[in-house]
Amino acid sequence: MHLRFLLALTPLMLTSQTYAAVNCDNATDQATMNQCASQQHAAADKELNALYQQITDRLKGDPDRKKLMLSAQRSWIAFRDAECKFSASGVEGGSVYPLIYRNCVTELTQARVETFKTYLKCQEGDLGCPVPSAP
Repeated sequence: MHLRFLLALTPLMLTSQTYAAVNCDNATDQATMNQCASQQHAAADKELNALYQQITDRLKGDPDRKKLMLSAQRSWIAFRDAECKFSASGVEGGSVYPLIYRNCVTELTQARVETFKTYLKCQEGDLGCPVPSAP
């Protein structure tokens, strides 16, 4: 019975912790730096997802290419996660691991964001671009 109560409160505890004001510019302790890295990753991931949605919207008329995009994105996520696990493996188990891992994930996500932005700027007639220009 007590376990159910604790499980019911867990989302509330996580929510209040997630929205606590954190000064990332002056972070001095590991927990705060880890939290800031997580927030930066969340922001990059949100931008990536919005751009991905724009791309898949443009590909609605081409289900084969849309399927290729989905496959590419899934493969890219698997690569990103594996690369960052490897990159952070030297500090695995340490308190700095979340910071090193999240910084890597954020950096690779930001690079993917730039790729997506390039896809969305394709000009009509650009044969090297897989995403049609906006109508």
